[in-house]
Amino acid sequence: MTLSVDFQVSLPTFDLVVAFDAPSGITAISGHSGAGKTTLINALAGLLMPNRGHIETDGRVLFSSELGINLTPESRQIGYIFQDARLFPHLTVIQNLKCGRWFRRLPANPSIIEDIVTLLGIEQLLSRRPSQLSGGEKQRVAIGRALLSEPEIILADEPLSSLDTNRKAEILPYFEMLRDQLNIPIVYVSHDADEVARLATTHLRLDHGKIIAP
Repeated sequence: MTLSVDFQVSLPTFDLVVAFDAPSGITAISGHSGAGKTTLINALAGLLMPNRGHIETDGRVLFSSELGINLTPESRQIGYIFQDARLFPHLTVIQNLKCGRWFRRLPANPSIIEDIVTLLGIEQLLSRRPSQLSGGEKQRVAIGRALLSEPEIILADEPLSSLDTNRKAEILPYFEMLRDQLNIPIVYVSHDADEVARLATTHLRLDHGKIIAP
């Protein structure tokens, strides 16, 4: 599966103008703060609308200014992993995991939930609430929630930036696993050169809204 991107977004200080294809694996987006990385990933997610262009996956159009198509975030079949996990604090881990399916209106599937819980090693966490989890545990739950939405694309916006060195070392293998086992594009935003070198199968660097050579 390939994500095809060609669009422009007007920002206060510059225009974000990007065109690239992201194949299966991890396409890392790097660049300094304010280069347009989060704007790019939010446009892919449907959280903001480009001024012009298109976004599509293997012919399925997510956005097209020419065709007048702009699918809602929940219709794009995208799993979004934020840098701060963004778990619902009043829900248990298992309830947070199920939200990934609920938002997509997918049927309950206990076997899929069990498989992902086992894959991420979070069996002992299911009855806890987010306040009882470490940073690394929260991110594993966030990964599980994204996977349970059965995405065609995964977006990860600096998912390790809030973690210390030990917690990063705990989570990196899970992203390697996603890269190696899922046949879908993963767009991974990071400013950490070591993360990019370890994870990326494709690397794009942004500078003031333009893609430049890494």
